[in-house]
Amino acid sequence: MSSATVTPPPQPAAAPARLTADEFARRYDGQHVEYVNGQVREVPMAGGKHGIVCNWIAYYLTAQALANDSGRVFTNDTFVKVPQRGDSERVYGADVCFVSFARLPKEAEVPNGVIPVTPELVVEVRSPSDSWSDAVSKMLDYLRAGVSVVVILDPATRSASVYRDNVRQEIFEADQNLVLPEVLPNFSVPVAALFA
Repeated sequence: MSSATVTPPPQPAAAPARLTADEFARRYDGQHVEYVNGQVREVPMAGGKHGIVCNWIAYYLTAQALANDSGRVFTNDTFVKVPQRGDSERVYGADVCFVSFARLPKEAEVPNGVIPVTPELVVEVRSPSDSWSDAVSKMLDYLRAGVSVVVILDPATRSASVYRDNVRQEIFEADQNLVLPEVLPNFSVPVAALFA
C-alpha cells in the first residue's frame, strides 16, 4: 500500500497593512494615484485640454483669493483626505481646490503631502476617460467629507455643474457666469472663459 502525500490548501496571503493618509502621501508623493479602501489606484494622466481648463479655473480662483486675501488655491492633483464610513484614510488628488485662511491660517506652513484640512471648494475637470457615474461618486465623497461646494467642469459640454450638500445641482452653461457665493462671494467668471 502506498501512502499519498496530502498537500494542504494554500493559505490566503495576509492583507497588507493599511496606510494612513499621511503615510500614503509620503510613499506615493509625485505619483498619479489615489488611495481608496486601502488600495492604491492609478489615475490616468489627463491630456492637454484638461490641463488648460484646470489652469483657467485656478487662475480665476487665485485672482479672487488674492484680491480678497481670503485663502489659497491648490492645483496639480493635490492630495486631499476624503474620509468615508469604513475608509477613514481615503485620499483623492483634487484637480483644483480652495482652502480659506479661516481653515488654514495664512501664517500656517503648508506641508508636503496631504492638505491638513478639508477644502471649502473642490473643482474636478472631467476627462474623456471619466464616466459621469465616477465623477458623481467622487463628488458625493467630497461632500460627505465636508467640502462645501464641488464643481465639475465638463469640456465636452462646456458647462459647470455645481453641487452642495442637500441643495439641488446647479448647471452653468457657456453663456452664463459661474458664481460660488458660499466660498468666494465676489467670484464671477464667464463659463466660456474656462474652456478657451
